[in-house]
Amino acid sequence: MIKEQPILYSFRRCPYAMRARMALKQSGITVQLREIELRNKPKALLASSSKATVPTLVLSDGKVIDESRDIMLWALSQNDHENWLADVNSAHYAAINDLLESNDGPFKNHLDHYKYPDRYPNKPALEHRKLGEQFLAHLENQLSNHRYLCSDAISLADIGIFPFIRQFAHVDSDWFEQSHYHHVQTWLNEFLASELFHSVMKKYPVWTEKSEPLIF
Repeated sequence: MIKEQPILYSFRRCPYAMRARMALKQSGITVQLREIELRNKPKALLASSSKATVPTLVLSDGKVIDESRDIMLWALSQNDHENWLADVNSAHYAAINDLLESNDGPFKNHLDHYKYPDRYPNKPALEHRKLGEQFLAHLENQLSNHRYLCSDAISLADIGIFPFIRQFAHVDSDWFEQSHYHHVQTWLNEFLASELFHSVMKKYPVWTEKSEPLIF
């Protein structure tokens, strides 16, 4: 009996979905991709997860993983041939986790306020950019010491943070390109040019109940 692929509900431009797709692709795990519209979520997604957020991964045994970091960890637990993960008891793992916590918490909050000022009128967007720059400055310092965020090798921190820095940079690309975050710029451009990034950014039609399975 052929085992069915897991089902991934996704939205291409969502940074959370982007990093999950990169981890799945890197791990060589094939999934049935269901690209959705956030303003028109399908009933199948709503039935699978009460959160109904993207990405949501439904495993072949019915287990649902609806946090992007958990999807990344699950994928890499199946196959981590480039050692993106670290031993959970190591200082390297702690450094990766600390960076991801800062990215997913305070930085993501400032990013949202900076990118969508009409939604958050209580504080000027540029003030949130300045607050977000505190994280960029920390990354700049990290990257001045080694090629990637935690060492000279790619880790989960790089893949987990890259999509959000990409989004932050694109809010005002002229400002970002003229900023003094030269190491961050080089690091970001490397991932933007990577085969892995381009492989997960292909545009797919929106999934419906009548769609044929799309293997990703």
